[in-house]
Amino acid sequence: MLQKLKMMEHVHLAAEDEDDLYSGYNDYNPTFDTEDLENDVGFQQAVKTSHGRRPPMTSKIPGSAVARPMGTAFGARMPLVSSLGRPVTGAVQDGVARPMTAVLAAGYSSAVIRGSAFDPLGQSKGPAPPLEGKNEDTPEEKIKHLEKKVNQLIEDSCMAHSHGDLELSLEKAKEAGRKERVLVRQREQTASADHINLDLTYSVLFNLANQYADNEMFAEALNTYQVIVKNKMFSNAGRLKVNMANIYFKQRNFPKAIKFYRMALDQISNAHRDIRIKIMQNIGVVFVKMGQYSDAITSFEHIMSESPNIKTGFNLILCYFAVGDRDKMKKAFQKLITVPLGVDEDDKYIPSNDDPQTNLVIEAIKNDQLRQMERERKALAEKYIMTSAKLIAPAIETSFAAGFDWCVEMVKTSLYVELANDLEINKAITYLRQKDFNQEKEYGQAERYADLAMNADRYNPAALINKGNTVFVNGDYEKAGEFYKEALRNDSSCTEALYNLGLTYKKLKRLEEALDCFLKLHAILRNSAQVMFQLTSLYESLEDPNQAIEWLMQLISVAPTDPQALAKLGELYDNEGDKSQAFQYYYESFRYFPSNIEVIEWLGAYYIDTQFCEKAIQYFERAALIQPTQVKWQLMVASCYRRSGNYQKALETYKDIHSKFPENVECLRFLVRLCTDMGLKEVQEYATKLKKVEKMKEIREQRVRSGRDGSGRGHRGGSASSDSGHSSRGTSAKTERLNAKLRSLPGANEPYEASSRDIDASYVDPLGPQIERPKTATKKQTDEDDFADEELGDDLLPE
Repeated sequence: MLQKLKMMEHVHLAAEDEDDLYSGYNDYNPTFDTEDLENDVGFQQAVKTSHGRRPPMTSKIPGSAVARPMGTAFGARMPLVSSLGRPVTGAVQDGVARPMTAVLAAGYSSAVIRGSAFDPLGQSKGPAPPLEGKNEDTPEEKIKHLEKKVNQLIEDSCMAHSHGDLELSLEKAKEAGRKERVLVRQREQTASADHINLDLTYSVLFNLANQYADNEMFAEALNTYQVIVKNKMFSNAGRLKVNMANIYFKQRNFPKAIKFYRMALDQISNAHRDIRIKIMQNIGVVFVKMGQYSDAITSFEHIMSESPNIKTGFNLILCYFAVGDRDKMKKAFQKLITVPLGVDEDDKYIPSNDDPQTNLVIEAIKNDQLRQMERERKALAEKYIMTSAKLIAPAIETSFAAGFDWCVEMVKTSLYVELANDLEINKAITYLRQKDFNQEKEYGQAERYADLAMNADRYNPAALINKGNTVFVNGDYEKAGEFYKEALRNDSSCTEALYNLGLTYKKLKRLEEALDCFLKLHAILRNSAQVMFQLTSLYESLEDPNQAIEWLMQLISVAPTDPQALAKLGELYDNEGDKSQAFQYYYESFRYFPSNIEVIEWLGAYYIDTQFCEKAIQYFERAALIQPTQVKWQLMVASCYRRSGNYQKALETYKDIHSKFPENVECLRFLVRLCTDMGLKEVQEYATKLKKVEKMKEIREQRVRSGRDGSGRGHRGGSASSDSGHSSRGTSAKTERLNAKLRSLPGANEPYEASSRDIDASYVDPLGPQIERPKTATKKQTDEDDFADEELGDDLLPE
C-alpha cells in the first residue's frame, strides 16, 4: 500500500480549469474532407483561378488545436522546432533563416532579404561578362593559323584543277609549298620541331608534283617526287615511283619507265594484287612501245593467268599478231571471249506485270549511273572482240573467210552470242571494201525467198521489189522494170520502186524516162543526195553540163563535205574550161579527203601549169605516201625541186629514188645530167649503172617479144618492162588526159633544162600510166594498227 502511494505522487491530475492536452484531436475539420470536393463550388472556383495555386497562409502547429500563422518569404518567420529539438529547415531563428539545402540546385538561397523576388536563374543580375579573348600573338596560335592557311591553299589548288584551270592550280600549290616551309621554320624556332605535321608536308609535296606533271613541267615534277621518295619518314612513298614512271613514259624514255615500274612493283606486297596487276599492264605496254613483244607477252600472259581482263586480253592478241604466232592468237581469242565482265543480265531490268512495287524499282535503276557504266563496259568489250576478230581473221587461217568463220563459231559459243551476226555483217562489208562482190552472192536463195513472199502476198510492194532486184541482178532489166511498175501500181508512194525503175531505165539507155523517174522522186524526197547525184549523172550523159552543175550545186548544199561531189563539180568546171572554179572545188575536196589520187594529181598539175612548182611539191609528196611503190610521184617531186632552182635538194631526192628503185632509167639519167652540170665525181658511177640498166631492159624486152611470139611466156617474164602496156589498158580517161597534158607542157622533150618554165619527161611514169588505187583493205589494216597502238597507250595508271 505504501508503494502504491509513492507512485501516485508523480501523477498530475488536470484541474477543471486547465486546457485538455488532447483537446481538438477528435474534432472534425471539413477542410480535409476530399470526398465531396468535386461538388464543392468554392474549391472548383479556386482551382480555375490563380488563387488555387497560392500556398496556404496558415497552419496548425502539431501538438495544439490552435491554428497559428506560419512564416513566409513575405512575412515574419516563427521559430519552428522539430521533434528532436532543432530548428525546422527554413525557419527563422535569432534573425537568421536556416538554409534549405535540398533546393540549392534550383537556385534557392536561404539568405533571402525581405522583399526580394524569387529569381532562380539569376536574371536580375544582368548579362554575363564577355568571354576572355584568345591571345593570337602566341607562337602556338600563329602556327595553328598557318596550318589552316596551308590546308586551304591545297584545297583551292585541287578545286582549280577540277575546273580545268591548271595555271591557277599550280600557283596555289606553289604558294602552299612556301607557306609550309615558313611553318616548319617557326616550329624549329619555337623548339617544337618534334611536332612537325608530316601528313601536311606530304600533302603539299604530292599536290605540287601532280600540278607540275599536269602542266607538263616534267623535270620539276620528277624532282618533287624524288624529294618524297627519298624521305624515309613518309610511309609507302615508294608507290609514287609509278607516277615517276608515267612521266618517263610521256617523255618516251621507255627504259627508265620500265626501271621505275619495276621498282614500284618490288615495294608493293602481294596483298595489293590489283595495284600489282595494273603496274604489270603498264610494263607490258612499255615493252610494246619498245618493240619487245616477247617481254610484253610475258607480262600479259601472267596477268591473264592471275586476273584476266578485256584490255589485257586484247593487248595479248596484238602481241601474238605482231610475232605471227597463229596458234596462240587463237588461244588468246578464246581466252578473251571468256573473260567475265561482272555485268548483270539484261533480263534483270525487264519489268514484271505482277508486282507494281518491283516495277517502280526497275524503272528507277534501269538507266542509273551504274547501269550506264555496265553498258559502257559491255560496249568496250564488244569493240575489242570485233577488232580482234577482224585483225586475226586473215592470219589464223589460209583465207580471210575461213578465219572469220572460225571467229564467228567461237563467238557463238560464248557470252557474246549476239556479236556473231555483227561479225557476219562485218565479213560482208569487208568483201565490199575489197570489191569482192562474188563472195557474198546468194542469188539463188534470194530468188527463192522472193518467190515465197510473192506467193504469200502478190500485192505486197516489198515482195515485188525484191523479186525485181533478183531479176535485175541477172541482167533482165526489162522484166525487172515490170516488177517495179507493178509495185508502183499497188503503192504509188513506194520510193524504192521508183528509184529502182529509174536505175533500170538508165541501164537500158532510156535516159529521158530515167530522168522523169528521178525528177518525180525529187519532188517526194527534196533533200535526197542520192537522187540529186543521179540527176547530175543523167544530165551529164545528156550532154547538158549546165543542168548537171546546177543539180550538183544543190547536192553540195545538202552534203557540203562530200569529197566525191566536190571533186565531180571540179571536173565539170574543168571540162568547161573554168580553171579557177575547178581549182576551188578540187581544193575543197582535197581538204575533206586528202587521199584521192585523182584530186592530188589534178592539183599538182594545176600548179605546174601555173608555174608554181614549189606548191606542187606537197601534193606529189602526199601521193608518194599513198602509193609508195609508184616511182612517178617521187620523180615529180625531184623534178619540181629542179625546176624551182633547188638543185641540191633535187640531187638528194634523185639519190633517194635510186636507192629505192635502182633499176629506174629516168632517175639514173637525171643523176648523170645533174652530176655532170654540178661537176661531181659520182657522174661516172651513175653513167656505168645507166648503161647496165639500159642493157638489161633491152634484153628483157627481147625476151618478152620472143615469149609472145612463141609459147606466150611473156606474162611471166615481162613483169618489169611490160607494166606500161598492162597498166595503160586499165588507166582511166581522166588520167590519160592529165598525162597527155603533162607531156605537152614546154620542155617535155628535154630531160634537163635550167629554165624554170620547162617541164621534163619525169612527170610521165616511165613504166606507164598510173595503176589502180590500192584496195581499201590496205588502208583498213593500217587503221587497225593505229587503233591497236592507241589502245596500248591508254593502259597507264592515273596519277
